Amino acid sequence: MAEPASDRALITVSTGVEGLDAILFGGFIREGFCLVQGDPGSGKTTLALQFIQGRLRAGEKCLYITLTESRRDLENTCKSHGWSLDGLELQDLTRKTAVLPGQDPESVFHPADTELTEIMEAVLAEVERVKPAHVVFDGLSELRLLSGEPLRYRRQLLSLKEFFAQKKITVLLLDDRSSTFSDFKPESLVGENIVLERHMPAYGRARRRVFVTKVRGAHFREGYHDYEIMTGGVVVHPRLVASDHHASIVPELCTSGIANLDAMLCGGLQSGSTTLFLGPAGVGKSTISVQFVVNALRKGKKAAIYVFDEVMHILIERSEKLCFGKPGGFSAYMKEGQLHAQQVDPAEMSPGAFAHEVRRAVEAGAQVIVIDSLNGYLNAMPEERFLTTHLHELFAYLNQKNVLTIIVVAQHGMVVGAGHGDVDVSYLADTVLLFRYYEGRGEIGQAISVFKKRNGPHERTIRRLTIGLDGVKVGEPLTQLRGIMTGVPQYSNSKLEADEQPPGLKADA
Repeated sequence: MAEPASDRALITVSTGVEGLDAILFGGFIREGFCLVQGDPGSGKTTLALQFIQGRLRAGEKCLYITLTESRRDLENTCKSHGWSLDGLELQDLTRKTAVLPGQDPESVFHPADTELTEIMEAVLAEVERVKPAHVVFDGLSELRLLSGEPLRYRRQLLSLKEFFAQKKITVLLLDDRSSTFSDFKPESLVGENIVLERHMPAYGRARRRVFVTKVRGAHFREGYHDYEIMTGGVVVHPRLVASDHHASIVPELCTSGIANLDAMLCGGLQSGSTTLFLGPAGVGKSTISVQFVVNALRKGKKAAIYVFDEVMHILIERSEKLCFGKPGGFSAYMKEGQLHAQQVDPAEMSPGAFAHEVRRAVEAGAQVIVIDSLNGYLNAMPEERFLTTHLHELFAYLNQKNVLTIIVVAQHGMVVGAGHGDVDVSYLADTVLLFRYYEGRGEIGQAISVFKKRNGPHERTIRRLTIGLDGVKVGEPLTQLRGIMTGVPQYSNSKLEADEQPPGLKADA
């Protein structure tokens, strides 16, 4: 959803949260009444303090009213993120709410007639004294408990809303959604409603999502968006929408630097396309993907590699043989900033966070992206049924940015035929390269073929693939053999050329 053509920047105030402004198309509505809901631990207080820190840096006066978090609790939260409460007016009412209910347990008065009235008078008096531009009210659940009934709670919220509107104050209400009234939802009274969700997967760190249900009089980006709580505050990763990134591109061929492989592809892989490398483990998929990356680096282009299935030092070690002529090899490209290589732990990074990392690499100039492998990426998905849609958006975005995307998919088993992949995403790819093992006379050979190429012609031959200390070699078409895709080829001609012979396979006399 594109931001509407309006003078929106004049009526919003930045949330101070990376990514949240993009979802709200500018930030919180200035002088608005915003509700932030979430279970304990979802990051409501952190988000509110982050907003306050940004407003204090902008030179605006702020007031934080708390009925649940004490000053010490807020100081500890700020300390963990490198912030300070200096310059913030803080009204700590936690002791008042803790003491008042126990003063007279035999009182005939309803708490709303005593405690609630006294607390609201203190709040209004403090606002009159401080005259803030922004207020955080942390304790909507306490207000609900003290009200006792939905009607009184609703009227109290309406009076607060009217009071703050007259003072032209931007208000953030924090609610942990405990002890709610089943027949009343506060969302109906506020101008904005933001919900923070936190859930624990079967394995790995907690996954957090944010969504916006309403922004009165303005547009916003709907749906779930992943977010993280890190040192420095909350970071939101807006859901990637490929249609927002259309651009005119000029496709070009990206070669591998291996003559016979480029011949199979009739020149190379085209930028702005997605290529799938499919085959069993150890057959050479990752090495060939790195070959395309190294050849792009030699031409001065930038690239990024995201590794799910191996540690970084192994990637660097096995890639050194492909960087002939480059002092320092693979590591030198990384130190110079031309190559970004990142080891991804799917148990620690959400899909939205990963898409955000890829987008940052593209915005930094990366023209080749390698994801090794899709199997690891699948493990990062909280719900498998959304995999295809999520991948489609990511691939479409990269294609529209004229990036060559290479996806590696490992299949189970050492010798497999076509069509037995774990994840069938071949229809999402523009080009598919098949890698196979085959056996001949007690030795194992490797073969490579081009299964499809949407954006141009390609060979349909099967060639021998050899990976050694001297680099990668692709032989001539294995025209004298049949059955390579099954893993056990047959041959009949005794005059096989040397390049066509699989390892250990000799012609009969």
